[in-house]
Amino acid sequence: MTVEFDFTDRVAVVTGACGALGSAVAESFADAGATVAACDIVDIEDDDALLDPRENIDFYQADFTDEDAVRETMEAIADDHSGIDFLLNIAGTWRGGDPIEETDESQFDMLFAVNLKTMFLASKHALPHLQDSEGSIVSVSARSGLEGGEGDGIYRSTKASVRILTETIAEENLGTVRANCVMPSVLDTPMNREMMTPKDEWVDPADVAEVMQFLCSDAASVTSGAAVPVYGEA
Repeated sequence: MTVEFDFTDRVAVVTGACGALGSAVAESFADAGATVAACDIVDIEDDDALLDPRENIDFYQADFTDEDAVRETMEAIADDHSGIDFLLNIAGTWRGGDPIEETDESQFDMLFAVNLKTMFLASKHALPHLQDSEGSIVSVSARSGLEGGEGDGIYRSTKASVRILTETIAEENLGTVRANCVMPSVLDTPMNREMMTPKDEWVDPADVAEVMQFLCSDAASVTSGAAVPVYGEA
């Protein structure tokens, strides 16, 4: 069965848009007709950027751990495109390998800044526009955020916090803005292929992007505050 979504005349903000999952999400929403405001601290022209410039994707370079930058970026996007309909909080990273007593404070600060603060600030400054459009937020939590685990407890804590903040936004905006999150496990990305031996069970970022499209669509109009597994067999 083939499912297609039509987001013509809708505006989708994607954070972390130059990464593997972010670029897949940006491209999928653009393919569905949305105008995509692709945001990242990494320039789209950078060698590490995985997002290719294309029609109906406008790039906004900003540090989403900086509140002034986030406020200015959201205002610019809303002014440029007469509003915001969807916010896809993709910005994030993984670090692990050390037990808590050996984990540097700088790693704690970095992970909470990149994984949680970006989601908080983007949501905070997009919400007034999303309330006007009765739009949707979809953020990225993680399967590992459902429980503690050895070696990457700080990362797990950030992703558990994304889920709780998602539920909070959903409760605070009942009937106006829907907020959900997805929970991947291991995604089939270039970085993961460098760090680990690839497995058939790994999930393609494009498949996660389809679920995020569904959560923004009218088909999910009664779904808010959900944490949706997107790890298949991974």
